[in-house]
Formats: sequence, C-alpha cells, structure tokens
Amino acid sequence: MQQTQAAISDTQGNFSIQTIDVGKPGPGEVAVDIKASGICHTDYDSMNWDQRVVMGHEGAGIVTAIGDGVTTCDVGDKVLLNWAIPCMACPMCVRGHQNLCMTQNTVTAADPANCAAHPESTQLDGQPIYRSFAVGTMSAHTVVKEAAIIPIHVDIPWDSACIVGCGVMTGYGSAVNSGKVKAGDNTVVIGCGGVGLNAIQGCRIAGAGKVIAIDLSETRLEMAKQFGATHTIQAQRDDKGLLKAAEQVAQLCGGIGADVAVEATAVPALGAAPLAMVRSGGTAVQASGIEQEITIDMNLFEWDKVYINPLYGGCRPTIDLPILLDLYAKGELLLDEMISKQYALGDLGQAFDDMHHGRIAKGVIMFD
Repeated sequence: MQQTQAAISDTQGNFSIQTIDVGKPGPGEVAVDIKASGICHTDYDSMNWDQRVVMGHEGAGIVTAIGDGVTTCDVGDKVLLNWAIPCMACPMCVRGHQNLCMTQNTVTAADPANCAAHPESTQLDGQPIYRSFAVGTMSAHTVVKEAAIIPIHVDIPWDSACIVGCGVMTGYGSAVNSGKVKAGDNTVVIGCGGVGLNAIQGCRIAGAGKVIAIDLSETRLEMAKQFGATHTIQAQRDDKGLLKAAEQVAQLCGGIGADVAVEATAVPALGAAPLAMVRSGGTAVQASGIEQEITIDMNLFEWDKVYINPLYGGCRPTIDLPILLDLYAKGELLLDEMISKQYALGDLGQAFDDMHHGRIAKGVIMFD
C-alpha cells in the first residue's frame, strides 16, 4: 500500500485532508499519479452524500502501474480520467448513451457499486473508502477502472487537461451533442461559469451566428466574450424567470427568439428560462443538473419547443474526449485561458469559496 494525502468528505457538508492507503491495481485496473484535479460544484456537493468519499472527479496524470488484462494504456502514459465509466454492454451503452451506463456509472456517485473494482484499493484508517465517481481525483494517487482512462495524445498542460473530463465536456456537449447547434444558429447561454463558458465555446466552434451570453456578473460577461460570445446581456435579480432578458434575446434574434438556449446556472428558479429564450420549434437545454422540483408554465412550450435535460453533454468518452483534445491542439477550444487559479490540496476550502463567489472561471488543485 502507498500512503498519500487526500480530501475526504464527511457527509455533513465538510471535508478534511487525511492520509489514505492506495493499493496496487487489480485485474482491469490502472494506477495513476494525479498531477491536477479540477474543482467543481459537484465536488462541493459530495460533502453531503450519504457516504464518506475521496473527493474529486476531474483529473489527469501519469500511469504508474496496470493490472492484468489492461490494453488501452501502459506505464508512463499521460491520461485524463473520465468519471462516467461505461460498461459498453448494457442497453444504454449499446444504444450509444455511454454517459447513461446502467452497470458502472450509477447516478448516485457514492453508491458502493460505483467504487473501484476491489475495495482494498483505497483505505482510510484500515477500512475501505469509496472514491467519488470511482476516480477520487483529489488524491495524489488513485486506482481506477480501465474504462475511466482516456490517453492524452496532444501536448497540453496538466491543469488544462484535467478539466476536460467534466466541466468542458458538459458545456461543449450540451450545446453540440444535445442542443445540436448548427452553423448560423442563434444561440443563448444562461450562466457564464465553467459549464456556461464551455457551452459558449461549443456554440462558437459549431459556427453559431449569434452567441448571446447572460449573467449577473459583468466580469463573467467579459470572460464570455473571450470564449466566443457575440452579445451579452446583464441579468437583473428581480427579473423573474429572466422573461425581460428573453425579450432582449428575441430582439437580437429577429423578433422570434434563439434556435438553441443552454441553461448553466444550477438555479432551480431558472430551470424554465431557456424555454423563454427560444423560438417556436427551438431547443432548450438544461445543462446544469437541476434536480429540484420546479413549476413550468406550459405556455413556454408554445409551439413545438423541445426541452432536454442531458447528463455530461451526452458524452461518449472514447469518442468525444479525444475530439476535445484535438480541438485544443488546433487552438479552437480554449482551455489554458479558463484556468483562473491553481491551488494546493490544503487550500481546497479557499478554492470552494472562490468558486461560489464567482472569483474564478475554473480552479485546479496541483500535485507535486
């Protein structure tokens, strides 16, 4: 067993940095030295899950050992980790929905069925502990299933690489895979945090005619321009459902509304907002993972509008994540510019505070 420091959740909304023991990879598993781990709202939420976990689900690093039967990587390979681990055999995987795998990628991330393949791989105080989404990247060392591994085939810094496997994919995929943005489309992105900025990038890369960014923060709206927004609207807190902002969107889009609108705020009260932004026959995408009960005025669906609630931007890991790496290598997908600040593991509390107060687009924990 190898000892390392890790961020451990406590189920009560808190975390601590503790020493864990990480074993050797078993059959079908890969050991990775984590070099960088992204910081995400989901990581913050994991502090309230029903079980304690090694936190973190965005990561990149170097393979240090492989178990029997592993063929997709070798010791020394640079890899990024994919939290939506597919089995490639269940009905969802067979139908091309690897992000919805019924066997390995359980939606309840702290479910015992979603831990590493053999429980001895990670221990705290001599007892097995689960890893968030079976990867647990807020730890300098991890053991994961082979299907969580995506080889890095381009030249990219660790901090930029680690964020590809969640926030970047969710935003980009929500626009391109789920929203099916096409060249010339008029688009709207509500919320310009990490997911929203990548939805903006997806719209830009897909060739959208207008990319309208909406946010409360002037700072974030300025950032949105850097990532591809052609127009910005500063939202007002008293604009219920963003209906006034929707009127501005309609004016910008010839009086009929946008073709595609992506919501990326995670604010339940704005769950229906993208419906107000799109024209009849348009597509509204709720990308932020709102799970609370909300009320929707059915008039917003008039007429023939489509409302989609995708998981992970419809990601097919072995197909879509290499595409994102290629887009980065071509200079089309901006990742280096998205990293606002690097943190040490012990500064995770400050990182969460910066994230919640909108001081950063994306923060990353760096490991030596």
